[in-house]
Amino acid sequence: MGRPGFWDDQEAAARTSAAHARAQRRLETFRELESDVADLGDLAEMADEDEEMASELDAQLNSVERRLAELEEARLFSGGYDAGDAVVTVHAGAGGTDSQDWAEILLRMYLRWAERRGFQVEMVEASPGEEAGLKSATFIARGENAYGLFAAERGVHRLVRISPFDSSARRHTSFAQLDVGPVVEDGVEVEIDDADLRVDTYRASGAGGQHVNKTDSAVRITHLPTGVVVQCQNERSQTQNKAVAMQLLRSKLIELEERKRSEELARQRGEVKDVAWGSQIRSYVLHPYTMVKDHRTEHEVGDVQRVLDGDLDEFVRDYLNKTAAASAN
Repeated sequence: MGRPGFWDDQEAAARTSAAHARAQRRLETFRELESDVADLGDLAEMADEDEEMASELDAQLNSVERRLAELEEARLFSGGYDAGDAVVTVHAGAGGTDSQDWAEILLRMYLRWAERRGFQVEMVEASPGEEAGLKSATFIARGENAYGLFAAERGVHRLVRISPFDSSARRHTSFAQLDVGPVVEDGVEVEIDDADLRVDTYRASGAGGQHVNKTDSAVRITHLPTGVVVQCQNERSQTQNKAVAMQLLRSKLIELEERKRSEELARQRGEVKDVAWGSQIRSYVLHPYTMVKDHRTEHEVGDVQRVLDGDLDEFVRDYLNKTAAASAN
């Protein structure tokens, strides 16, 4: 960064500066942890004779354990895109209005989790359901390890509850899918032929004032060879929406390649589990009992509301640890 001409290429300099800031934060965290661990011995000796020091020792131990867990989590990210930002899309699955409502609940859960993790969130599009909920919604999560963390949540999520839309109050099962792709820089090679694209414009829906209600500013792009569809409606102009949609398309195509690579690695390891993109990863049961169960790790939590309010760290950490262990074998 001190090299002459470093700032001549603004984009490259910004990437290097961001990487430096991430490394500096991690180093500071480690040094603070190292110092606090060194103090624990002295605190333990004083705690034998002073009750107030005993409570301070407990607080210090809890703080050390929490920060150590964060460092251990960071160690689990080894993918080329894990440290970067993520494009996150929620799709309603089979189940009509119930699934569209479930998709909206799932979106809220991930937005709250992103807030807990300190990520910046930028909504890209949201397509409302006919009666309630959402058909789909896409947002970009920006922050350290955003892609590595959200990628652990990729897959189908199943909800079992008494339907609020059923006049007979019957139990319904709903599905929604989470897709996650990395936000890629312009310099990353992604082969896209303009002849393979179908670009449609339409009138943006939802809030946004008179501008979005009177102009066909929203953009939908279909990549014909793969069937991948992306759309953006939150920017003020069609040109801006198209630029964001192209960024989303590049992310989706890389996501597709990452999936193929994961499936190939699973086959090479002889894994018999289903690693398909749409495999069910977790169930959220609200009736006849309450429980959230991750089918990949068998991790269970009885407090469903706490999970739906964005408390996902235990699920994600268990999955990352299991994946890291499998990769080491």
